[in-house]
Amino acid sequence: MRQTIFGVKTRAWRLGGLFLLLLALVGCGVGAPLLREKSAPAASTSPFARNLEATPAGREVVMYALGLIGTGYRFGGKNPSAGLDCSGMVSYIYRQAAQYALTGSAADMAKKGRAVRPEQIRPGDLLFFNTLNRPRSHVAVYIGDLRFVHAPSSNGAVRIDSMEDRYYSSRFEEARSYFGG
Repeated sequence: MRQTIFGVKTRAWRLGGLFLLLLALVGCGVGAPLLREKSAPAASTSPFARNLEATPAGREVVMYALGLIGTGYRFGGKNPSAGLDCSGMVSYIYRQAAQYALTGSAADMAKKGRAVRPEQIRPGDLLFFNTLNRPRSHVAVYIGDLRFVHAPSSNGAVRIDSMEDRYYSSRFEEARSYFGG
């Protein structure tokens, strides 16, 4: 059984606090680098978008994705309480946050939506990687500032990584958008 704080489970306490922090940042529009375009150009030489503004659906997807940080990994997992794999995580997020049915494997998901050039990626779009010597074998949710949320099998939990990480930048294949913009 998880520890409790004032009778509330620790995980729920952390997620609630994270949600309130994100709500304050998004609602006020102050210091929300994940969702707003910066006026100064980025110093990075990366071809990926840093801070394009998210669509309303994209913002919801990002908030749900961030709320899953720390959720355990489980191959074939489609439910946060039992664990998630990459495609299960994306399917769950899109269903909950945007009422969008996006199912199947990462490769199946890559066949849907519209292709997006790296400099046009917005928060909430999906990134596809070749991590198993198979095209589009891994999927992640772009959250802005060259970062993404995903459920890798390594380290066993949903986490944030960067497109500037050599491992991921060398395995990136494409991005897809499922919302207008």
